[in-house]
Amino acid sequence: MVVNLSPSPPIHSSSIIRLANSKSPISEPWFRLKTHFPKPLLSPSFASPSLNFVSKKQVLHGNSRNKLDCRTWSIAGFDYGNFEGPQSVLEAAAVLTAIIVVHESGHFLAASLQGIHVSKFAVGFGPILAKFNAKNVEYSIRAFPLGGFVGFPDNDPESEIPVDDENLLKNRPILDRVIVVSAGVVANIIFAFLIIFAQVLSVGLPEQEVFPGVSVPDVRPFSAASRDGLLAGDVILEVNGTEFPKPGPSAVSEVVEIIKRNPKRYVLLKIKRGEQNFDIKVTPDESYDGTGKIGVQLAPNVKIAKIKPKNLGEAVEFTRREFWGLTSNVLDGLKQTFLNFSQSASKVSGPVAIIAVGAEVARSNIDGLFQFAAILNINLAVINLLPLPALDGGTLALILVEAARGGRKLPLEVEQTIMSSGIMLVIILGLFLIVRDTLNLDFIKDLL
Repeated sequence: MVVNLSPSPPIHSSSIIRLANSKSPISEPWFRLKTHFPKPLLSPSFASPSLNFVSKKQVLHGNSRNKLDCRTWSIAGFDYGNFEGPQSVLEAAAVLTAIIVVHESGHFLAASLQGIHVSKFAVGFGPILAKFNAKNVEYSIRAFPLGGFVGFPDNDPESEIPVDDENLLKNRPILDRVIVVSAGVVANIIFAFLIIFAQVLSVGLPEQEVFPGVSVPDVRPFSAASRDGLLAGDVILEVNGTEFPKPGPSAVSEVVEIIKRNPKRYVLLKIKRGEQNFDIKVTPDESYDGTGKIGVQLAPNVKIAKIKPKNLGEAVEFTRREFWGLTSNVLDGLKQTFLNFSQSASKVSGPVAIIAVGAEVARSNIDGLFQFAAILNINLAVINLLPLPALDGGTLALILVEAARGGRKLPLEVEQTIMSSGIMLVIILGLFLIVRDTLNLDFIKDLL
């Protein structure tokens, strides 16, 4: 998930997550900017040792204070793409929408509480599907679920507010504007902390015990694995006679790579089923990209116990440790994304993939949904702080440049050029991700 921002006259924000448009209806000229905070919805697949989020080949979870890594991996061909279970899809979409609303509400409240004029509050971009007006603010739901934005009347030629009004955002002191621009990130951080706190109090934090082998939580019907006798609940102990050097996520990745390298050639699996051990020969089908697939989900072979706090103080401490653990994972994943961009660029995901992963998580257990929501919030906050055009960090960077120039703003045309190019890039990237992630859904692949 993911978020975006812009500068002071034109201001943008918003997540994975993470895609923006700066205007109201899509028919309006995109680059006649009206101070907005668009929040796009892009999300890098953070691949750290303890967190792998929204990757095409893996279906998430974070790690807990006890180094929990509940990642579920999907063999090529199962991917993240099953939209089975409308309830789980709705739950994931609701989580994503709530995160967008929280982020935008941070900007909105920070402006309103300071008496700064706000003209729009939107969830989504493009043509308006539904709207209402209250206290001179237009609240709307829009056609493209790529994020959201808060609009300010600073540069709106249709606004009746005088251009020298002290309560226009562009006319407020630098500190006031920094507070408004930063408030979305702060709101997401607070929301993530509260989500983890709710998890700690309601279901507790998971603690794991790791065992040898790789677990098979699910086998897709009519797949190669199903054909050759693999069942959900089996544990893979060896592949082609080779044991895994150590249990955990690395063992999962080894199985994934071996399967992918052997389309139409049998792979010998040593299976543990109940108290019995025996061998199964599985012949992977060939995927559309030439790699092997057998149609299963894989996960580290772990048993999970729940730890609940004994008192409120312990609950806060559990929450603090889990929050910082997840945050460090997101930061580490972002660092790895930039250091290995050529390899990690393909793992950036848009709203379709995020909802697909969220639906998968929602079907598994409530713990995963808590962590899904928390990680998305943290992800959105971190991404939005990057000093890039069309992100909150880009807006903050322009304000800091203004401060360094002794309060003199950059020429409006320069700001508009910077932000317009950023917005256009985000829109193009967002649409590309939606198309790509949609084509990677299983039922879409089956139609092609």
